[in-house]
Amino acid sequence: MTHTAVGNDKKRIALVHPRGFNWFPGKRDITDIANRMVPQGLLSIAAYLIAQGHNVFVYDCLGLDVPFDLQKQAQAILTYQPQIIGFSATTSSFPDAADLAQKIKGQSPDTMTVCGGVHVSALEGKLLQDYPAFDFLVTGEGEVTMSELAAGFDPAEIKGLIWRRGSEVITNDPRPKISDLDSLPFPAYEKLKGFPGDYHLPLFSYVHTPGATMITSRGCVYQCSYCDRSVFKKGFRYNSAAYIYEHMKYLRTKFGVHHVNIYDDLFTMNRPRIVELCEKLSRYPLGINFNCAVRVGYTDYDLLKMLKDSGCLMVSLGIESADPQMLERHKSGVSLDDVCDTVQRIQRAGLRAKGLFMMGLPGETEESIKRTSDFIITLGLDDMNMAKFTPFPGAPLWNTIKDEGTFNEDWRLMNCLNFVFVPKGIASQKRLDQLYNEHVKRFYSDTAWRKKFRNRIWQHRKSLIYLLRHLPSFWSAKNQFEPESD
Repeated sequence: MTHTAVGNDKKRIALVHPRGFNWFPGKRDITDIANRMVPQGLLSIAAYLIAQGHNVFVYDCLGLDVPFDLQKQAQAILTYQPQIIGFSATTSSFPDAADLAQKIKGQSPDTMTVCGGVHVSALEGKLLQDYPAFDFLVTGEGEVTMSELAAGFDPAEIKGLIWRRGSEVITNDPRPKISDLDSLPFPAYEKLKGFPGDYHLPLFSYVHTPGATMITSRGCVYQCSYCDRSVFKKGFRYNSAAYIYEHMKYLRTKFGVHHVNIYDDLFTMNRPRIVELCEKLSRYPLGINFNCAVRVGYTDYDLLKMLKDSGCLMVSLGIESADPQMLERHKSGVSLDDVCDTVQRIQRAGLRAKGLFMMGLPGETEESIKRTSDFIITLGLDDMNMAKFTPFPGAPLWNTIKDEGTFNEDWRLMNCLNFVFVPKGIASQKRLDQLYNEHVKRFYSDTAWRKKFRNRIWQHRKSLIYLLRHLPSFWSAKNQFEPESD
């Protein structure tokens, strides 16, 4: 797995997490106040490069006190005098990455610029043609590809690399997937300025602070219509229980972390590893709570009880829609009866149940939205998240999306926080926004939910303190969910 660098030429490498546009047009972007997440993939690449002996600087454009101005960001990055600058970009942050690369090249033409991430993995070589400020693109997992590039390997021999030979764009063979994830070092959290105190999880999703995030697997055996699997592909690879335990222990002992959100799509898919992890956490407690996501079908009661006993606080469940036809098309293998049973099992085990939904998928109508909203209320969830459907280039429905409704392909807005797609069954984007605001507000106005929330008010004291400290920003955000009248 590990490659040896050519000679002793260790590089100065800056890894950049571009900000992108993350809120409503014309409004202040407060997403970093509401939920500042660790750039997990970038920190994994950083740790891998550090293990190779390189000097690595991580610049998170969503970090505390980082200026909004791209010119100032470029200046801060160049102050480190990097020989290589790597960007990891989503669709919505790719334009910022490209603009930053252009500004950097204007001041330091010899600095090598590289971009990877889900957007690059989906669109590949065309991006190198259209964005000359990037010298290279990396598709798929970036750890080994970046290390070979930094070590000075011939670009023609580096799998997963897209590069130029004169005016020609060359796309090399794909990088093989890393089969043994336990061979990777823990992410380089220490390179993240302000970690963990200045990075915070979604409000009311934790009891103790500070918090952190982890990813313990890569890939997925399912293929939901809206999901882009360009980076990790199909299949399911995962860290062992022993590795996860040591990772959590590392966060607890080195950084004082008290809560971890685990962002795996299929955390409980391999039951034996979760049983082993739960047994280890129960036998040798770390003083950590954690949240995880599960899929219907991998949530038997005994396993859920083990999760609870080992420190799990909340379990998220991908549901998306309560319209059977929509479910069949976009998330096959999940039935509403199974969802109800799973939520009841989660709560019976003493865990909180959070439902994950998506509004505005192809085929959506006002009737399907109301059906989903009614279903959400009947479930008795502890929390809910409603994403705004965004078509992504690597998703199965990408190729036919323009036949399904109107699509404004503005990459900056493609972040699940804006409706860039309006299905044929909905009159307009304005109407879709009204429906979204109305039904999100309906959940948080529900009497049963509010009673449940009040009963946990003491548990939520740290979230409430944080909310009060940033009240003007949160009040501004709340006003976005006031339904507008026609």
